[in-house]
Amino acid sequence: MIKPVLRSVATPYGEGRLHVRRATRPIATLLLSHGAGRGVDAPDLLALAGTLPQQGVSVMLFEQPWHVAGRKVATPPPTLDAGLVAAANALRGRTPLVVGGRSAGARSGTRCAKGLGARGVLALSFPLHPPGSPEKTRVAELRGAGLPMLVVQGECDPMGRPGEFPADVPGLDMVIVPEADHGLKVPKRAALSQDEALGIVVESTLEWLVLHIVGSP
Repeated sequence: MIKPVLRSVATPYGEGRLHVRRATRPIATLLLSHGAGRGVDAPDLLALAGTLPQQGVSVMLFEQPWHVAGRKVATPPPTLDAGLVAAANALRGRTPLVVGGRSAGARSGTRCAKGLGARGVLALSFPLHPPGSPEKTRVAELRGAGLPMLVVQGECDPMGRPGEFPADVPGLDMVIVPEADHGLKVPKRAALSQDEALGIVVESTLEWLVLHIVGSP
């Protein structure tokens, strides 16, 4: 795995941090933020950051100011959006940009990507609704993205099982990780191992980037 280069990012709500892993000859750039439960050390984020740079995709993991400051609770959504925008503005590159993240970071990506000039959105474990409250849907954020979007969702995610997602969201592609939960963790009895589950995340992301982002105008 390429060792990340850390860069501080000033935001309206404190100092954020970019964990930068650049490809030698980049064909695309992924800017991803973490969820409300943990930082950029989430297994799916690390799997992407550890593999994609060797395939020509630079990966920038943005650590939100609340996490950099050592807080245990994420700040409200508008502050996360402000952090993501600041991180994007700190990047310099000529390759196509894809914005997103996992869980709360995925939501932020859908809200911000188009305004940042991104070509697409990568949503890992998009929290379609709070656990047990499907009536509190966040489908409007998916519909409002207005860009090609890849959603990678656990089959057993209590915050949105794949079958709960509407089929008519323009530009949305979905990949399902069998038996996985919101953290894309699979049980020990599962038919596939945890490494295989993360392999689905990496391989599907790379394939989608090549088909829908790198080759698009």
